[in-house]
Formats: sequence, structure tokens, C-alpha cells
Amino acid sequence: MSITSWKIEKLHSARPSEFFRLILKNKEYIHPTFPVTVSSCETLWKTKSFFSNSKKLKKQGKGEYFVLKEEKTETLIGYFQIKNISQKISRCEFAYFVDQDFQGQGIVSELVSKMIIFAFNEMEMEKVVICTSKENQGSQQIAIKNNFQQEGVLRNEFKNYLGQLEDVVYFGLLKSDYQKHEK
Repeated sequence: MSITSWKIEKLHSARPSEFFRLILKNKEYIHPTFPVTVSSCETLWKTKSFFSNSKKLKKQGKGEYFVLKEEKTETLIGYFQIKNISQKISRCEFAYFVDQDFQGQGIVSELVSKMIIFAFNEMEMEKVVICTSKENQGSQQIAIKNNFQQEGVLRNEFKNYLGQLEDVVYFGLLKSDYQKHEK
């Protein structure tokens, strides 16, 4: 397996049709953890609305939205969202996925590492969180690898694509802890 060269860009650098294809291709894989994104992008028309809504949320300071692109072909290979932004307590949450064909290359771990810098330096956050399902061992390992601390398990915190409530493993990284690890 060759390692993919990739880059991150703002969501709106992509066309809705490209994003729709990325979601459609990975639908079964991401549906359990991205039910809102999948349902918001079931058709090209709905995907265009998703883009418009993302733009509005960004303007309101409620979200930041990015895509990952394979450098040579400019093909979309992933999605990264900064959500649940609280300016009052300077906290935000990361959510992300990479196309199944590009898993196992360390892309998401490196992506999270880069986005931590963005959240702390550009957005001036004091805390970043990752909330993941108990079953998503990969995402838990990414959090741990990036020095997030498991802060607990939130019971019945997430409604999955079947409408069932699930427990969520909650990881947090404080800016002060991040700065200690960087020295």
C-alpha cells in the first residue's frame, strides 16, 4: 500500500457533487457515526443545502468545515468538522472520517494533529474534545495518540442512525496540556 499525499481545504473548495459522491461511496461505513451528515446528503439537492447550511453556521461561529483531498488527483478523500463551538468557554469538538480506501495510512491521526494547532492557535480555543462510540476503537486510538485524555463515558449521549441512544467515550485536550507536550 502506498502512502497518499493529501491536503486539507475548506469545504466550499469542493463542489457539492464531489461531496455527495464521497458520502454516497462511504455511506454504509460512516452512517453509524455521521447520521446527520449522511441524511443531509442523500441527494445532490440536499447536499447543496448542506453546503449552504454549513456556510451559515460558519458565519455564526458555530462550525468550521473542511475536506481532505488527494494531492495529485484533487479527489475528495475525507471530511473534517469542528462543531459544538462554545466561545463562552473556548471549547470545540472534532468530528472526522476518511474514505475507506485511504484508511490505515495515518491520515486521520496527522489530520487531527494539524487541526489541534488550528483550534488552539487560529480559533483560540482552550479545549478540544473528541466524542466517539465505544465501538470505534480507531477513533479512540487517534485521540490517545494525540494526547487527549479520556474524561469519561457519557451514557445515552448520541442518537445513532437507527434512532437508538448510545454511550459516547469523551476525550478532552486542554491547550495547556498540549503546550506541555509540544515543548
